[in-house]
Amino acid sequence: MGWWVSKTVGLVSWLCLVVSVSGIGANWGTQTSHPLSPTTVVQMLKDNGFQKVKLFDAEEGTLSALKKSGLEVMVGIPNDMLLTLATSMKAAENWVSKNVSSYTSNGVNIRYVAVGNEPFLQTYNGSFLQTTFPALQNIQGALIKAGLSSQVKVTVPLNADVYQSPSGRPSDGDFRSDIHDLMLAIVKFLSDNGAPFTVNIYPFISLYSDANFPVEYAFFEGAASPVIDGTASYTNMFDANHDTLIWALKKNGFGNLPVIVGEIGWPTDGDMNANLQYAQRFNQGFMTHISTGQGTPQRPGPIDAYLFSLIDEDEKSIQPGNFERHWGIFTYDGLPKYQMNLGMANSRGLVRARNVKYLEKKWCVLKPSANLADSRIAPSASYACANADCTSLGYKTSCGDLDGRGNISYAFNSFYQKNDQDDVACGFSNLATITNKDPSSGTCRFDIMIEFDSGVSWKLRRFRNHEATFLLLVFVQLLTLL
Repeated sequence: MGWWVSKTVGLVSWLCLVVSVSGIGANWGTQTSHPLSPTTVVQMLKDNGFQKVKLFDAEEGTLSALKKSGLEVMVGIPNDMLLTLATSMKAAENWVSKNVSSYTSNGVNIRYVAVGNEPFLQTYNGSFLQTTFPALQNIQGALIKAGLSSQVKVTVPLNADVYQSPSGRPSDGDFRSDIHDLMLAIVKFLSDNGAPFTVNIYPFISLYSDANFPVEYAFFEGAASPVIDGTASYTNMFDANHDTLIWALKKNGFGNLPVIVGEIGWPTDGDMNANLQYAQRFNQGFMTHISTGQGTPQRPGPIDAYLFSLIDEDEKSIQPGNFERHWGIFTYDGLPKYQMNLGMANSRGLVRARNVKYLEKKWCVLKPSANLADSRIAPSASYACANADCTSLGYKTSCGDLDGRGNISYAFNSFYQKNDQDDVACGFSNLATITNKDPSSGTCRFDIMIEFDSGVSWKLRRFRNHEATFLLLVFVQLLTLL
């Protein structure tokens, strides 16, 4: 695989310009400890001119908030459901009835069902190779039975590692040899049913995983040395990666299959290359690049894409890297991270979420009197980070300039805020204290959590938070006994 072909890991997505595309799209992930209410997010999507939204599962609150919103919806099926749906047509029919039919009949404009999320990612070691296609077939069958197959199309969001080019030129692109036959079966099925191919493309991941990746090739200014492929000249990775897929489709007889870019974006923290400047440069560059509607050398015309992602998610897995929790163009509380023009519908720039309610203005920090040599500090900070979010700490991150005391205070506060500012969550063997003075400095923001929506999800999170607090109490007692 050429270095310009993304080696991406799970999750991410981008948008399209209003002038020349079928609308701006965004991925709305919900792996957050304190989510904005679904109605707030839907309003934020509309305020910012988004016309499409991609979901990773079928949560009732999320889908209900999308009723009569006018937003086009792609609803997702998580990978852990593929086996059930692959082996039971009845399960597929029940899923469609509950998560598609019941909402389309009540004003939710569901246009796609995304069956799985990057199920053929090489890091999954083949876990979903046997179940993805049968699940796709059964969901399509269920849509047909429900009379929805003309308005709701199936697709499978795939990572860009399902295709490759040995030479690094797009024209040598083909599907990965170990899944070639399976990919052709899926592609034919999509074509037969008038459904699109969905691919996630991440130049950031190539930069993150390959020290030799030419940085300028990730962006759109044309400053990189071009990849020459016949009469085509590629000066950015997106075009080259996208056209590698187009060539793979062409040489297998499906050159006209519609393609959706399911995820494209750039994270803002958790890695030296994940920062506000690069993210703004990439995302705005992408928007400007597609605004002409010229497309790529092998696929002229508007590009259908979804931004990855709308909001930061503090509970995503960081196994791929600490950057995973920082893909949003908005922070967890709906504040724009940087300004960006999404097109004619939003020429004024990004608009913050409305009516967000915060917890009290107080923070948990290391006591000024605490001795950094205290043997209880290291395990306390480790515990806090393991049960909260410390991904903004590290080399060349937003909080990378904090000193030792600052790092510990950041960890303590993260745990304290995640547990709804419960006084008990700012104990840490009497090493911490609550302050009304904001400890934020420079680019490092010490968060105050937001109030989140009521209902079942709130109760579950409240239970989990109290469980964490109980574990902390046990932990503190054990430390005291040492």
